[in-house]
Amino acid sequence: MAERYSSFSSGGNMWLLQRLTAAFLIVVLAFHFFLLHFVHHADEVSFLMSAGRMETLSYYSLMVLFLLTATFHGVNGVYNALINQGLTGTKRTVVKWTLIVASVVLIVQGIRTANAWAGIGLF
Repeated sequence: MAERYSSFSSGGNMWLLQRLTAAFLIVVLAFHFFLLHFVHHADEVSFLMSAGRMETLSYYSLMVLFLLTATFHGVNGVYNALINQGLTGTKRTVVKWTLIVASVVLIVQGIRTANAWAGIGLF
């Protein structure tokens, strides 16, 4: 039988965060598909309609939280998959910092986009 190997330490914080963000993403994706594919059909969705939703604080907050959790979940999953494949040493450090920088760029640009749609003048 194969042994269980994971870069996550069992019961650790990163293991828990990966599972919690997965659960959150499932709920938010279900909400997204319901709202944007069943309540409103693709031909009904417009930029103004999307901007109107983003002007609502609850929807804006949910989308920013979605951005943060999806970024963390994806980057953390990729990083740990690479560690599970044997990434070590300098390559591991370079990959880690590359993923961190890419995450920061993604989050900043995502918040800038959300602010533009919501009519918020920050960034």
